[in-house]
Amino acid sequence: MHIGSNSYKLKSIMIAYMYLFFAVILGTASNSFAKSAEGFSKLIPSILSMITIILCMYCLSQVMKSIPVGITYAIFAGLCIIATVLIGIIKFNQMPNIYSFIGLIMIILGVIIVNLLDKN
Repeated sequence: MHIGSNSYKLKSIMIAYMYLFFAVILGTASNSFAKSAEGFSKLIPSILSMITIILCMYCLSQVMKSIPVGITYAIFAGLCIIATVLIGIIKFNQMPNIYSFIGLIMIILGVIIVNLLDKN
């Protein structure tokens, strides 16, 4: 009985991380569309930003069925920040300064620590 329940728990955690991956992609896309929307003055990027953030929140709600809200949001926010910075560099030619890079490295380390040391 314990083997089956452990298998089920592992499967639900794997599914949660799949939803978290999609949430990060959608959240990053929403941020990119929001930048392109120029204060929501451009219709198509504005609509795309709204749709992707709604889908992102749906994915996060699915993650929170298996992973605690604080851990979910810490991982999501950290990865979204890193991904959005990369999009800013690639798409918008916005190069962070050295202090920003140091902060980003700290965010990456925080996400790694939360994932490796969390006992939930």
